Amino acid sequence: MNALNFFIAGVTAAGFGIAIAAFGCGIGQALGLKAAVEGIARNPESSGKVTVTLLIGLALIESLCIYALVVALIILFAHPQAADIAALLGSSAGH
Repeated sequence: MNALNFFIAGVTAAGFGIAIAAFGCGIGQALGLKAAVEGIARNPESSGKVTVTLLIGLALIESLCIYALVVALIILFAHPQAADIAALLGSSAGH
């Protein structure tokens, strides 16, 4: 039963981690896009440099969310009690 509690805590932690990462990355991308559009509106000649810098910045921000996804997947699928949980779920599915 301890393995099941560990699994439930891992799923909850992974869900909250992805939610917080997606929220933070969404806010960061929105602020970056807002600043880029304002900069281009004030100085249209600089749109090329601003666009390149914006795309690099957005890619770096998005990579943070991907890192959070990788950590969440590690929490879900590579924990030390995976065999216990598989046995517990396998035995309860057969009944």
